[in-house]
Amino acid sequence: MRHGMANKKLNRTSEHRKALLKNMLNSLVKYEQIKTTLPKAKFLKPQADKLITLGKKDTLHNTKILVSQLQDIKSATKVKKTLSKRYEKRAGGYTRIIKAGFRNGDNAPMAIIEFVDRDIEAKKVDKKKKNPTKEVEKREEKKQATA
Repeated sequence: MRHGMANKKLNRTSEHRKALLKNMLNSLVKYEQIKTTLPKAKFLKPQADKLITLGKKDTLHNTKILVSQLQDIKSATKVKKTLSKRYEKRAGGYTRIIKAGFRNGDNAPMAIIEFVDRDIEAKKVDKKKKNPTKEVEKREEKKQATA
């Protein structure tokens, strides 16, 4: 019988599973698209959808729940201000899972989980913008050093 098997255990202890979920939720909110294994993506999808639903209703209680689940105020404000406004008219189904082949090392099934109608620029949040003039100067310095 299948009694009492509410969620996937992912071969982790409960504390590790909670930390994994929190970190993946924060990454998904920050970058709006992450690549992970298929079981983890399936474990993350309902939780991410619940976060957006919480952010839609603008109350102090929901804000406190968001902050307690994400443990990050920046992520919670992004959910409330950006993501919940984007999905005001949508009644659920805020994320999608796209299968992305298999990992080279252990042949684990990989997946990309992303928000529907995501902001493509959010993926580049941490990447530093290259300054083309500095690159030209560095090349010239290398040429002079080798000559």
